[in-house]
Amino acid sequence: MASQQVPTHEHRPIAVITGANRGIGLSLTNLYGQHGYKVYALCRTGSDALDAMQGHNLVVLKGIDVGAPSSLIDLASRISEPRIDILINNAGILRDEVLGRLNFSTIEDQLNTNALGPLRIVESLLTKLQDASKLAFITSRMGSIADNTSGGRYGYRMSKVALNMAAVSLSYDLAARHIPVGIYHPGLVGTEMIGGVGNVTPDEAAASIVERINELDMTKTGQFFHANGERLLW
Repeated sequence: MASQQVPTHEHRPIAVITGANRGIGLSLTNLYGQHGYKVYALCRTGSDALDAMQGHNLVVLKGIDVGAPSSLIDLASRISEPRIDILINNAGILRDEVLGRLNFSTIEDQLNTNALGPLRIVESLLTKLQDASKLAFITSRMGSIADNTSGGRYGYRMSKVALNMAAVSLSYDLAARHIPVGIYHPGLVGTEMIGGVGNVTPDEAAASIVERINELDMTKTGQFFHANGERLLW
């Protein structure tokens, strides 16, 4: 990203990022803002860190819950730009279930938020995606069937498999419009969602994801990548 030219005000590209109030989403918002993008930061609730970034490069849209269709009804009209250059579906939740006492409510919540939620966002903003726009999904290698060697995490794993499948379908449906779709595992990131334990920081993960999005074109659309550039198995 550092080698990228800072856009002029008149030609400032637009990035839309969900789950932007903390973790990877907050770091992505900060990075794109630093590099001259006008960022629409979507979140259910704000945060002090996100509010501190507000300025002419950042518009914070609160009350956006990807798991609640009613919160997305007027989303397109709240984004005043006619075109979105980069749409990053980052929002997600993580719960845990144990076989023998499965909580089907948390499984449904994760499927709704992690799989249906990003698809709702794309559907809501579809008319603002134009030729050469880029669409990115922050997923997880826990959604890889080939990589599942430990079991458990039923809702999270199932939701990420479904998200990956939706992203691949979108890569075919959007190909005629020359809109590439990136599918990215960020690594084990020390976010609040996993208790702060990880081998990369949110800032490090965001920087790697931005590199992958910079590289994203129609030759890489619909492929599953680690943020470090490694191609992942389905």
